[in-house]
Amino acid sequence: MKLIRTEDAVGHILCHDITQIIKDVTKDAAFRKGHIVREEDIPLLLSMGKEHLYVWESKEGMLHENDAALILYKICVGPHMSPSEIKEGKIEVIAEQDGLLTVDTRRLKEINALGEMMIATRHSHFPVKAGDKLAGTRVIPLVISAEKMEEAKQIGAGSPLRPLKVGIVTTGSEVYHGRIKDTFTPVLREKLAEYGAEALWHKVLPDASKEITSTILEMADAGAEMILCTGGMSVDPDDRTPLAIKNTGAEVISYGAPVLPGAMFLLSYLRESIPVVGLPGCVMYAKRTIFDLMLPRLLSGLRVSAEELAALGHGGLCLGCEPCTYPNCGFGKGI
Repeated sequence: MKLIRTEDAVGHILCHDITQIIKDVTKDAAFRKGHIVREEDIPLLLSMGKEHLYVWESKEGMLHENDAALILYKICVGPHMSPSEIKEGKIEVIAEQDGLLTVDTRRLKEINALGEMMIATRHSHFPVKAGDKLAGTRVIPLVISAEKMEEAKQIGAGSPLRPLKVGIVTTGSEVYHGRIKDTFTPVLREKLAEYGAEALWHKVLPDASKEITSTILEMADAGAEMILCTGGMSVDPDDRTPLAIKNTGAEVISYGAPVLPGAMFLLSYLRESIPVVGLPGCVMYAKRTIFDLMLPRLLSGLRVSAEELAALGHGGLCLGCEPCTYPNCGFGKGI
C-alpha cells in the first residue's frame, strides 16, 4: 500500500476503514477497507480531516484480499454452490439445492494452519437445504502472497442428494396377519419425503427368511436403488431379517452400530451399489435415530464403510431434547 494525497485518490482502493465520530451519533465507518474512492467522496474525506489516504498499490507476487478471497471460494465450492458478494476479503458459500455437505477435514485443517486466511464450515455430512450457508471464508490481511494462496488450493466439498427409487419390505407376522397396524412404513415415507425420495415398492411379509430374500431381489430387479427392511432386527429366534438380507448375496458392512437409538442397525450393499438396510424398531417411534444419520449419506451415493459406522460412537448418543433441534445439534457430529 502507499500513502497519497486525498485529492489524488479517485479510482484507488482504500486499504483501511475510515471512521467518522460525531457527538451524540453512533460511531461508524464512513468508508470501508476496499472502497473505491469516487470524486464525490473527496469533500467528505477532507471534512473528516483525511488529507492523506493509504491506498492499494499492485505489486507482483501479492494479491488484494478480494482476489485472494475468490481463490478461497474456488477451493471450497462444489456442485450446486454459489458465492455471496465479496466484501473485505470475505465470501460465503451458499447451497443452491438440497444436499449433503461433505468436507475434506484433513485439508481444511491444513489450509487454516497456513495462517492469514480461514475457512469455517458446517459439519461434514450435514444435510442442508437450498439457500443454507455452507461455509465462510476470510483473508485476514489486506494483501497476501500469491505463493501462499497457491498452497491453499487443495480442498473440495459437496454431494447432491438423489431422489432414489426405494423399496420397503415390512416384516413381522403380527403385521402380516393384521393383528396390529403397520405404523413403521408411514414413518419411513415421511423421512424419505424430507429429501425428495419416495418408496415405489412396498410389501408386507411374515417372518420367513426365504420370502424376504426373494422380495429384496425382486425389488432390485425391478429397479430399486435402495431397499429398507423394517422389523425383525433383534436377536429373537423369530426375527429372520438379518439372515434374509445375508442370503441375497449382499455384502454386509455392519450388523450393529454404536448409535443410540439404533444399535441394531444393519447396512449392506447388494450388487455393489444398492444399499439394503435393516432398520431397528426405534426408527418407528424415536424422533431421530441412526437412520437419520445414514439416510442423507446413502441418498448422496456415498458408500459408508464399517470404519465410518464405528466412528459414529463419538457423538452417537441422542439426548432426546425437547424441542428437537436436529440436525442443528451434536447428534452424529463426533467424526
